[in-house]
Amino acid sequence: MSPRDDDGFGDRLTSGPTLGVVTGPTPPPATQRFTPGAIVAGRYRLVALLGMGGMGEVYRADDLTLDQPVALKFLNFPGFLSGVVAGSDARLAQFHNELRIARQVSHKNVVRLYDLGEADGRRFLTMEYVDGEDLASLLRRIGRIPEDKAIQMARQLCAGVSAAHERRVLHRDLKPANVMIDGDGQVRVTDFGIATATADAGAEIAGTPQYMAPELLAGRPASTKSDIYALGLILFEIFTGRRAYDAKSLPDLKRLHETGAVTTPSSIVKDLDPAVERVILRCLEKDPERRPASALTIAAALPGGDPLAAALAAGETPSPELLVAAGESDAMPVGPALAMASAFLVVLLVSIGFLTRGSVVGRVPIAIPRDALADRADQIIRKLGYSDAIADRGMGFGLDRDYLQWEQRTGPNDWWSRVRAGRPSPVTFWYRTSPRELVPSSPSGRVDSGDPPMNVSGMHQLLLDAEGRLVEFHTVPPEVASTAAAPSPPWQTMFEAADLDPKAFAPVAPRWTPRDFADATAAWEGLMPGREDQRIRIEAASFRNRLVSFQIVWPWTQSARPEEARRSGVQRATDAISVGLWIVLNLGAVLMARHNLRLNRADRRGAARLAIGMTLGSFAARLLAATPLTNPATEITMQIMGGLAFAALTGGVTWVFYLSIEPYARRFWPDALLAWSRLLSGRLRDARVGRELLIGLSFGALSLVVVEIPKLLSLALGWRMPQFPFGNSLGVLAGMPALLSFWINVAIGGLQSALGVALIFLVIRLLLRRSGPALAVGFFVLLLVLNNGSAISGTWVDTFNAVAFTALITLVIHRFGLLAVATLLFVDNVVTDVPLTTDLSVWWSTPTVLSVALLIGLAGFAYSAARAGQPLFGRLLTE
Repeated sequence: MSPRDDDGFGDRLTSGPTLGVVTGPTPPPATQRFTPGAIVAGRYRLVALLGMGGMGEVYRADDLTLDQPVALKFLNFPGFLSGVVAGSDARLAQFHNELRIARQVSHKNVVRLYDLGEADGRRFLTMEYVDGEDLASLLRRIGRIPEDKAIQMARQLCAGVSAAHERRVLHRDLKPANVMIDGDGQVRVTDFGIATATADAGAEIAGTPQYMAPELLAGRPASTKSDIYALGLILFEIFTGRRAYDAKSLPDLKRLHETGAVTTPSSIVKDLDPAVERVILRCLEKDPERRPASALTIAAALPGGDPLAAALAAGETPSPELLVAAGESDAMPVGPALAMASAFLVVLLVSIGFLTRGSVVGRVPIAIPRDALADRADQIIRKLGYSDAIADRGMGFGLDRDYLQWEQRTGPNDWWSRVRAGRPSPVTFWYRTSPRELVPSSPSGRVDSGDPPMNVSGMHQLLLDAEGRLVEFHTVPPEVASTAAAPSPPWQTMFEAADLDPKAFAPVAPRWTPRDFADATAAWEGLMPGREDQRIRIEAASFRNRLVSFQIVWPWTQSARPEEARRSGVQRATDAISVGLWIVLNLGAVLMARHNLRLNRADRRGAARLAIGMTLGSFAARLLAATPLTNPATEITMQIMGGLAFAALTGGVTWVFYLSIEPYARRFWPDALLAWSRLLSGRLRDARVGRELLIGLSFGALSLVVVEIPKLLSLALGWRMPQFPFGNSLGVLAGMPALLSFWINVAIGGLQSALGVALIFLVIRLLLRRSGPALAVGFFVLLLVLNNGSAISGTWVDTFNAVAFTALITLVIHRFGLLAVATLLFVDNVVTDVPLTTDLSVWWSTPTVLSVALLIGLAGFAYSAARAGQPLFGRLLTE
């Protein structure tokens, strides 16, 4: 241990223990009570006195039980020589505090404290014995440390301080006298006598004034930034051999802080590395917010070395702060960065032409704008004799999936070409009106064709095809039949609205029951328009000669029965496996998160930031897509509170997943979290962030080429597909708010999926304890989870697509990390889900244009960030 316990700053500034700024005289330290060779507590043989100070005496001793050297620190208290055993309660409490706080910090660059004992009425601490000298003595003896050795010592000092901060412990008395250098030249931080937990730091002045930050002298609470300031003062002495402030009294020191004048290290050591000077001066900033974020940030900013690699080589789990500070990357070279960005843009633009061939709206263009279709629906309602006032309405587009799958089953191999031929149209437009406000009950907060249900008299619901022809009509008749009956049922108007020739249909007996009450029903059968080989049926019903139900019964129309009854045994089995895996995954995430929180090794701050971001994003997406309500009470209850509840659930699930995987990711795949951690810390334009975004965009483009475009082969060969691959998110045609909501939801889904994928691999890695087998097993588990069993139950094209996509995800998350995977998923989902068109003159081309612009803008941002402030094209434009 150190032979000195004072700071050597002079009695005029402080005299006695470093518990605070002492305003009055303190009793002199007690004289030595024990002699070498004495046996203490029946276990320790004293060897020699190492030092004396205001807090106590430090002896070297031999532990006779464990046969190893230790240091014993005895507590001094006023009057102990006269036989007072109890001593000062305040000092005894501080003695206990030193043990309690210091034992929370376990690191090779921190002196370990073992236990608390008592001998002859005196309390003592047992601690690790360090065979060396304190830094203050070393600097007095040799002056400044050579730069290469000083950098090595500085990194170790930063590691020790960071270990304390990671456990939320503030040292509050960092100074050269409390830094030990052992016989191997290793740095050890010691003396946690006035250390405190971060949450317990108060405004009392505690420490050695010479090494206090300006805010402490001003009476503000201690923080990690005040420890950073003291660390900067120590580094100043290590590299220069002199103190940064040469003050003779406390008022002089305060005046120096107020002027902000500090001697630059290079004015003392002319050939000092500028990087060293920059980091020292940053530590000595008067404004705490301008100082480095952590001790590890300081270590990362020192010339040479890689703190992350050093931590891994030492078998340690890197802290979250180390991930933010470590691996500082230079600007990405122009060649690779430009190649990635250019390849992404080319593939993106070329893919649009291919993917529109696999999009339903690409095959069946929607010629009539949404508002014109709504006006057409209103006209049909009036022609059918309904002229009551409309309080609210809703509308949207959908796909007739039953028709498309029927075509797959019964049509020829070129069935996809027949879809474009005409009637029936696979694109439908639903429209509904109500005599009172439509209030949805679903979590989406959005009115759709079935929410709210048709249960209010005067509600109308219509289904039109893309050409504005009536396909289906339903209305809720009045509860009290007070209106006079119409002259005759409006069958002719009904046929006209459906653009059907009544002469081509023959009356038949009705078979379908109308949804609501009717006093008359009718039915007709005839040939399907444009399909002479198929017949269709028309079912209608009226109440008091007013149409209340109309439906075209196509050959593929089936009665409502569970979808499960139409699924094969293999499909049901794979679905059950997928559901079971997700249940296990979520339960495992909860247990792992709880375990990490109890051990206090999770990145609570990063998890909180991510959860808050996901909550706000989910809430914004909900509000953008939700149907506005005019009743304030209903709006607050259903939309605002409902949206907050759903968003909180999203953020909470994300919080649990992140807490469950982040500590293990830092242990096994720290590189995978580098860009992610920097993004969470607010460093949006970090070079590493830009690099991984570019990589994710590039692999997203590769996914389009390798995974998505080959799906067109299934369409070309006429094979059955479980779903139609591209352009299915027709909700974005509702307007810009819906498109923004879609983008946010895709981003949230990509982040959650990236966390889920990481959790799968980490859980399996922990169970198997071997990386190779864990990778193989994780791949097959992911193959089932990501693709809903299509790799087993689908065609060979489905199997190829599933395997290729899973392989891409596995490669990217292991080689490049979470941010790259989330970016890949974002690109793939945006390009494949947004209805795309190459004809920019159509009214629904806006989502295509804006989505492509978004992805191009993301590529531009990623390229700019990856260049880290360097010229975007380097010397390419000047050569």
